[in-house]
Amino acid sequence: MAAGRDCYLGVDLSTQQMKALVIDDNLNVIHETNVKFDDDLPEFGTQGGVHIQSDKLTVTTPVLLWVKALDMLLARMKASNFDFSKLKSLSGTGQQHGSVYWKDGANQTLKNMSGDRSLHQILESSFSVKGSPIWMDSSTTEECQQLEKSVGGPQKLADITGSRAYERFTGNQIAKINKKNPEEYKKTERISLVSSFVASLFLGDYAAIDYSDGSGMNLMHILAHEWSQQCLDACAPGLKEKLGAPQPSHSILGPISPYYVKRFGFNSDCKVIAFTGDNPASLAGMRLQQGDIAVSLGTSDTVFLWIQDPRPTLEGHIFCNPVDSNAYMALICFKNGSLTREKIRDESASGSWDEFAKAMKATCPGNNGNLGFYFDVMEITPAVIGIHRFNAENCKVFEFSKEVEVRAVIEGQMLAKRAYAEKLGYKVLKGTRVLATGGASSNSDILQVLADVFNAPVYTIDTANSACLGCAYRAKHGLQAASGQSFADTVQMAPAPKLAVIPACEADKVYGPIVARYMELEKLVRNSC
Repeated sequence: MAAGRDCYLGVDLSTQQMKALVIDDNLNVIHETNVKFDDDLPEFGTQGGVHIQSDKLTVTTPVLLWVKALDMLLARMKASNFDFSKLKSLSGTGQQHGSVYWKDGANQTLKNMSGDRSLHQILESSFSVKGSPIWMDSSTTEECQQLEKSVGGPQKLADITGSRAYERFTGNQIAKINKKNPEEYKKTERISLVSSFVASLFLGDYAAIDYSDGSGMNLMHILAHEWSQQCLDACAPGLKEKLGAPQPSHSILGPISPYYVKRFGFNSDCKVIAFTGDNPASLAGMRLQQGDIAVSLGTSDTVFLWIQDPRPTLEGHIFCNPVDSNAYMALICFKNGSLTREKIRDESASGSWDEFAKAMKATCPGNNGNLGFYFDVMEITPAVIGIHRFNAENCKVFEFSKEVEVRAVIEGQMLAKRAYAEKLGYKVLKGTRVLATGGASSNSDILQVLADVFNAPVYTIDTANSACLGCAYRAKHGLQAASGQSFADTVQMAPAPKLAVIPACEADKVYGPIVARYMELEKLVRNSC
């Protein structure tokens, strides 16, 4: 690392590993390090970074594994001669929805950490719940039902918190702990999200939950940016005090703990910027702007949206925006992604993407009115399974020709993305960009349909380590936000996405009317299942 160069640290605590990434003032990545939980910390006995309990529904990770991982991560950086004194600020991210339970007295321990001992040694008795529930947990169905009932139903809960009740969301996990292990809950002084937990380690004090990650708890009023007392009361007593007040995602929480100055050589002026969740951090890493949409085309397809006027529904999630406190982001997941595309390729194009492309070119945009819904496994958005084909007269048909089938699967998937985005309040604007990532983003024929359906140019981006990179960007922006500088201004020197395809000139005339028709036919599909 060049002498005298300021730099910024991003830390990512994901399901299977902890990563560190450092950028310089010009946003160049200058250092990367990781710790893989199963391989590097085998004493905790995790598989894929987690413990799956005997009921197959309860999924946890030992909180001390995460603490020890940070010990190891920083030790590896030090061993590589990384100069911590050049760090002006740091931020980070954690897997969304997971929670950490600090025992009475833990804050005093955090504030008085001795630099000659490891974090793991110092904090080994600081947690009232040893196994932190994480996003993979689905054991809280009863608590979800109770929460929705207490506020007036699933749509009412979505109106308040941005999402209906989900088993993995933190409020329902807290409710379960309070009900099943009330003594552990009573002994809990503070409840952190995974993100604010790691921030607390760096701060040497309890760190606030940020607005964006706090949106994934079924507890926060996303329009008011404060906890919903109605939701808190439905989950557990005294919860507001245990959570602390949420803060904007760009907040400077304070200087780094003296522990890190002594043990690793950090500059005592290094600032800790609020940590956030992995999905919000990815939005930052992909550098979404107002009007943009990011589409990850992988095993499952995920859509990230930047929106100004959210309209929560029973599908998808609305979160506070991690880089603009006056805006929002939406997240929609479609389970039937690349495996479904590959299945149609194998059945209708001899297993060849070249033959698939020829079939696409043999049909016209709009597919002469033929529409298909392809759900090989139970879909999330909507909750439907099976293959459902309709001709131009909206009559259900048993099969399509191979060429029509190929176009139908791609058009159906892209139409669903636009339709559900618009339900959540997204609007295609004049300057809208579609940012594509994931395996299928290398397929220009698929991207052309994506561009045509959204009537917007599609750019491709490299999202390797996007959450960690996003937090390094956020670390820098946090120092500049107080003076009014926007996140976009902070990251303007970052590598630009590459233009892949532009929409056909008549695309909106073709697909605009089909979006509404798609949703009408989807109602028929729901009712038939």
